[in-house]
Amino acid sequence: MSDFTTSTSTAPADVVRRQYLASAAGDLVALRATLAPDVEWTEMAGFPLAGTYRTPEGVTSNVMEKLGQDWDGWAAHDDTYVVDGENVVVLARYTATHKGTGKPIDVRVAHHFVVRGGLIVRFEQFTDTALVRDAMTP
Repeated sequence: MSDFTTSTSTAPADVVRRQYLASAAGDLVALRATLAPDVEWTEMAGFPLAGTYRTPEGVTSNVMEKLGQDWDGWAAHDDTYVVDGENVVVLARYTATHKGTGKPIDVRVAHHFVVRGGLIVRFEQFTDTALVRDAMTP
């Protein structure tokens, strides 16, 4: 995928890739531009930010900004994309170091996105929450 293709395409995988690129760059404006106004973004039960967030601003303020406050170098490394129509499942890895404990994480994760009309309308996270909690525990 060229940057030009992913920057203009409304194909579900390209929209999801733009979200990861914006997140990696810390560009919350570009990240919000990938999200539908009525997005439902669910962080897994047991994850520090567990819950469902709505609106692009709600997602970035309650998830991305809080991760940045608590973790150094938080990154989601998207490895493999599985696409079925509007459904995009991404196998990825989180890496970061908890600011309070200094403990690093390197955790596998699966993300399920639903993309309609060139925007992410739904997101659900699946990860080993115990490994994340362990890094947060002194």
